[in-house]
Amino acid sequence: MRVLSIAATLLILLLICFPVHEFAHAWTATKLGDDTARLQGRLTLNPIKHLDVVGTLMMMFLGLGWAKPVPVNPMNLRGNYRTSMAIVALAGPFSNFLLAVLFGLIFRVLGLAPDAPAWLQQVCVLAVFINLSLMLFNLIPIPPLDGSKILWAYLPPQMDGVFAFISQYGFLILFGLSYLIPTLFSSLISRPSTLMAQILLGY
Repeated sequence: MRVLSIAATLLILLLICFPVHEFAHAWTATKLGDDTARLQGRLTLNPIKHLDVVGTLMMMFLGLGWAKPVPVNPMNLRGNYRTSMAIVALAGPFSNFLLAVLFGLIFRVLGLAPDAPAWLQQVCVLAVFINLSLMLFNLIPIPPLDGSKILWAYLPPQMDGVFAFISQYGFLILFGLSYLIPTLFSSLISRPSTLMAQILLGY
């Protein structure tokens, strides 16, 4: 029963974290002049519009997952389209950071209340870890993750062809690295997220 309870809690949190992440992309792109996401109904917090079933299950059971990418046309963005695209990409991980801070604050407030239910505090702890993990995972500079779009802003135009080629095999590269170097994601995600969570939770 405890396993089912944890799985249900994790699913509920993902129904919050993934949509907020993708909404942040859509909202930022819209503000910067690209209506593609809005016209396709992605400027919403409705989980149905954002969740990818396989990506959600992968996140629950393997710790690596994804939502449906928000469509963005860089050429519609105001200003330097590379810089604007990087801002749109950064909005998703930043939203997860804000959620982690919010749940961390709720955890601390609950800690001051003697009658606060322990399960609610545990939910907050899990939410902090999930959001920090999503933030750090998405900042990895490998396509199609957000970090790659941030990196693209600083690459010379001559590298566009190489970037496009690598983008075709991004997920294969990610899973290949996780298989060949099993400690890689622990170093990039688990350890930093644990340290940041301890700060936010006041451990």
